[in-house]
Amino acid sequence: MGEIATSNRQITMFYSSNSSRAKKTLAYAKAEGLALQTVDILKTPITGTQIAELADRLGLEIKDLVNQEHPSYKVKFEPHELSSEDWIKMIKKNPEIMKQPIALRGNKTILVETPSDIIKI
Repeated sequence: MGEIATSNRQITMFYSSNSSRAKKTLAYAKAEGLALQTVDILKTPITGTQIAELADRLGLEIKDLVNQEHPSYKVKFEPHELSSEDWIKMIKKNPEIMKQPIALRGNKTILVETPSDIIKI
């Protein structure tokens, strides 16, 4: 069993409060009346176990959770290959580079590409 508790009755969303897509997704979810629990990854530190679990639930490798197009990534890092543990450390120290928002409900997990994706879960 994973570290992230989920429920079929509400959506858990990991997001960055600096992300316009996340803000629009939150507004859309609230307008739709969806039960929502939010985790702002900039204010609530995400654990390595949670990062690994999110990647696993999405069917991605941990490195694929890193948005290498994010301005913060481009300023601080150069594209390179790292171990899963090193990618986790990078995300923990620089949560803004993690692809998000990520929504979970029960056993279903999605990476929200557009705000209306939230109703797919």
